[in-house]
Amino acid sequence: MIKIGLRLRFGWMLLLLFSGIHDLLGQSQAIYIHKMDQQLVLDGKLDEPFWQTSDIATNFWQYFPADTIRSINRTEVHLAYDDENIYLGAIMYHPEGANQKYVTPSLRRDYRGEANDGITMLIDPFEDQTNAYQFGVNPFGVQREGLISEGGSTQNSLSLSWDNKWYSEAYIGDGYWSAEMIIPFKVIRFPGGVKSWNVNFYRIDSETGERSSWSHIPKQMRIISLAFTGELIWEIPPVPQNGNISLIPYVLLGTTRDFETEGAYQKDFNIGGDAKIGLGPSLNLDLTINPDFSQVEVDQQVTNLDRFEIFFPERRQFFLENGDLFANFGTNRIRPFFSRRIGIALDEANDENVPNPIYGGARLSGKLNENLRIGLLSMQAAHDVGIKLPSTNYSVLALQQKIFARSNIGVIAINKSPFRDQALPDPMDSLYHSNRLLGLDYNLASKDDRWNGKLFFHRSFDPEVTNQAAAVGASITYNQLWWEVEAALSQVGANFNPEVGYVRRTDYTQSTLTAYRNFYPQKGIINQHSIGIDYDLLGNGAYGLTDYDVNVLYRISFQNTSRFMLRLRHQYVYLTDSFDPTNTEGAELPAGTAYPNNLIIASYFSDMRNRLSFEIMTRSGEFWNGTRLNLDGNIAYRFQPIGSVGIDFSMNQIRLPDPYNDANFLLIGPKFDFTFTRNLFWTTFIQYNNQIDNLNINSRFQWRFKPVSDLFLVYTDNYYPSTFSVKSRALVFKLTYWLNV
Repeated sequence: MIKIGLRLRFGWMLLLLFSGIHDLLGQSQAIYIHKMDQQLVLDGKLDEPFWQTSDIATNFWQYFPADTIRSINRTEVHLAYDDENIYLGAIMYHPEGANQKYVTPSLRRDYRGEANDGITMLIDPFEDQTNAYQFGVNPFGVQREGLISEGGSTQNSLSLSWDNKWYSEAYIGDGYWSAEMIIPFKVIRFPGGVKSWNVNFYRIDSETGERSSWSHIPKQMRIISLAFTGELIWEIPPVPQNGNISLIPYVLLGTTRDFETEGAYQKDFNIGGDAKIGLGPSLNLDLTINPDFSQVEVDQQVTNLDRFEIFFPERRQFFLENGDLFANFGTNRIRPFFSRRIGIALDEANDENVPNPIYGGARLSGKLNENLRIGLLSMQAAHDVGIKLPSTNYSVLALQQKIFARSNIGVIAINKSPFRDQALPDPMDSLYHSNRLLGLDYNLASKDDRWNGKLFFHRSFDPEVTNQAAAVGASITYNQLWWEVEAALSQVGANFNPEVGYVRRTDYTQSTLTAYRNFYPQKGIINQHSIGIDYDLLGNGAYGLTDYDVNVLYRISFQNTSRFMLRLRHQYVYLTDSFDPTNTEGAELPAGTAYPNNLIIASYFSDMRNRLSFEIMTRSGEFWNGTRLNLDGNIAYRFQPIGSVGIDFSMNQIRLPDPYNDANFLLIGPKFDFTFTRNLFWTTFIQYNNQIDNLNINSRFQWRFKPVSDLFLVYTDNYYPSTFSVKSRALVFKLTYWLNV
């Protein structure tokens, strides 16, 4: 029955995926960029003569609170270039009588959010409306740069983890603020001899809450959508900077001690680094030797009440540029490749993940021609005799061919191969089994960004596994002013095994649908509100329907940028395996039992422009065979522009009938984030988590002594909260330096 329904639904999905492709919107904006031979004094003031004769991008369209009028805040963007750099100068005016107050969360690089002032440029050199660079600056001179993938259409399209070497400055004047940027051609990949690029600019103004863009963007789309760009026309096309080489060495000194084993302090010394080599105009070769994948920035802890593994995003610099080529196959819950698997190993004896050093690796990524992208990665991980882990090679090949207006077809091949290791004591043959995967994805993105979707088929290959080793899925999203509809269908075989990927569970078929009807009041405090429905059905051939939830949805976006969301849910879970819902090693709910629950899910995000801001969420109601009262959120106070103090919290009160355990979980994390200058930062996290009986203190000092070159000093302690006795302690000094050759 499930198989028949699956075929019918996939036929419907295929029909939808190839529909809506022919909606066409031409570019309506253009700006000419002229070559100049004058010197720029980088002070943010735009007082050089060439700015006065440059073409201007102005008459911005309002994006929020409305998208049908011109911006009330006038913005002017000027562009120029020479043989080595592209120059941007921008003036952001205010209406007469404005208070001219600006908002920034801190002076730290890569600010984000709707409550910050800033001007941002999007550059799509290949005009594929799929991938782009983003560069921005705020009135305090704080930089942001990022990479846009998937056409800017999805929630995860923007990554601000990518860093590179460029320059900017800002100036606050009377009734305006202005900024200048210098972006070296060597930091971006672009084709030679091309007369035009796609480009857009957008501005956020904190006083009025207005967001505006040069090329008009419908408000139901994301402001970074690459479907709505203007045209940058070159006087003489720039010449790609061939053979660019950047060396990024690091040195790390550290000391750690495990007090639970009464061990002595262990000294750690590491040296290694990365290299970035430009191969032609649009290919980049990344090399790494003995990389430090320990990350000086810690992951935020969470309370785990789930039956499945938790997904943390990738932040490591080596994997980021063109990272979507590898990382965006499948869906968030079915990823054939997940780079955080590299550098981590499972200690099966203690059932915990441990660091796995990397000897070295290489990654080639970029464009082979106007429509074909390639990604090739190979990394060699070290052996670990203590956990009987042989040295393992991870290799990935990804290809992406553009078709139609903005769609593409992608192919991925993954190979994980352990090497024979004489240092290991006669291991079982299974220790050396390879794991391989082949995948094919079709990604739909219509010209006008209304239709987005995906169709994929992935197959893993393991010794002695011949069937039920595939994952297949389809999704379609329709986004229009009045309606938002998203539907998806997927099936994962019982033997599907992406060892270098991420999959929450296997042996299931899942169907989901979400639909919203949007309303736009003409006046009042509400900017938009929506009512919707949502369902999620999951089952398999052995047990039939094992999980489902049905939801009534309501959400509000206010004129002051705050938001409220409500979800009334009825859900059902049939346990195929026994499970302790509190994860406290208590009595387990038996396999073969079913649990229908009613609960409420709600959240409120305050106006982040205020010095005191907060987010609050709840997921409360029936919980398995008992009840759960939950409150999550954070509160922060901003000492602008120096930084902020705040506290994250998660509280769960779980009550279950005998013989099952009750539980009171508290995760609370004060955070102190001070940015004394744009180059000197100090951040301290304190995280108390009674679920794992741990109090963690992580204090990090960072000095950015040159662009993208940093000195870190990180101190970490872990304690037993009841006695305040030390579990472990670490002190790490790390120095990285970015050198352009």
